[in-house]
Amino acid sequence: GGEGDDTREDEYGEALTPKGLVKRVKQMITRYGFRDIKFKAGVLDPDIEIESVRQMRAAFGPDIPIRIDPNSAWTVETSIRVGRELKDELSNGGYLEDPTAGIEGMAAVRRGLLAEGIDTPLASNVAVTCFGDIPEAVKQDAVQVILCDHHYWGGMRQVQQLARLCKTFGMGLSMHSNNHLGVSLMGMAHVAAATPHLTYACDTHYPWQTEQDEVVAGGRIPIVDGTVKITDKPGLGVELDHDQLAR
Repeated sequence: GGEGDDTREDEYGEALTPKGLVKRVKQMITRYGFRDIKFKAGVLDPDIEIESVRQMRAAFGPDIPIRIDPNSAWTVETSIRVGRELKDELSNGGYLEDPTAGIEGMAAVRRGLLAEGIDTPLASNVAVTCFGDIPEAVKQDAVQVILCDHHYWGGMRQVQQLARLCKTFGMGLSMHSNNHLGVSLMGMAHVAAATPHLTYACDTHYPWQTEQDEVVAGGRIPIVDGTVKITDKPGLGVELDHDQLAR
């Protein structure tokens, strides 16, 4: 974190190999009690990322769901190949998120996998980003899990409306992370708690934030046993530290 005079030690270390990624996941599970794994891909050679998922499954077992998100970096062909190679590892609560670009591309990946008898769900916060995207995504069976965001979906009530639509069309729902600080994290937690049709654990980038960059009074929001506690305080339950905000 940080540059120049603000350079800080990286507590997690390099994550450019399967071994390094598994080590980082172990650190986060130990510290925060997470019970689901998702990591960004589309960075290294797909075969290395396939091996990373396999090593995670070996390290954590079949009861910890694994999800992989290459940020639309792969071709349709590569996406299908990865889905084929990881059909077992991405089962039991896992998914393949935005492996390729666009609703048409996602639909092609879905058809290719189903043709081989592979029903791994495809998730998206890129191909489907607003209510207007849903009809075509449903028509083409391009996306089985929508990853929403209470900021760009139009607010907290709109996420609840999205959840009702997802339930109606038999789609899963989760929430993707937005490099949040405490205000946004608590907003996300409140929406999640008030949305019954939340079928997958929410993403979070919060472990990469540091105490010295938090802007809510009292410091970082605790994550215990993989959960954020909703308090009985007014509003989102947090107040701003104005000195921190100014810094």
